[in-house]
Amino acid sequence: MEPRISLVTLGVADLDRAIDFYENTVGWKRIDDCPPGIAFFDLGGLAFSLYPHSEMVKECGEDFTPLNDYHGFALAYNARSDEDVDSIFEALRSRGATILKEPEKVFWGGYSGYFADPDGHKWEVAHNPHWTIREDGRISMKKKVDE
Repeated sequence: MEPRISLVTLGVADLDRAIDFYENTVGWKRIDDCPPGIAFFDLGGLAFSLYPHSEMVKECGEDFTPLNDYHGFALAYNARSDEDVDSIFEALRSRGATILKEPEKVFWGGYSGYFADPDGHKWEVAHNPHWTIREDGRISMKKKVDE
């Protein structure tokens, strides 16, 4: 396989509630031609989807089990500056998002905080001063060169 991820799908307890959160709290726009029972968002080269957890486990050939608070992973959004991280958290907070950890300087030299969606999926919003964010929003893991 080529080193890339094409689609991230989150299993959710209530699809309408999850769509509302990602559209109105996070501020993303769902694509218009979604088939019934699933929602897709175009994140600029990566597809993101929401799918009922009960249906997702069937598709994977597993038995249904409720999700715990800790799912064993976090998704991340890399901002261009510490100030951008703070602005994003201000917007999330004003729209009712659950803030798990306020943004702060972290051991690896960056600045980050965490919020959760209604199903408990963890999201990190971080500024990593060691990476470059390209104009199209993709990251380059090459160290920034000071100008």
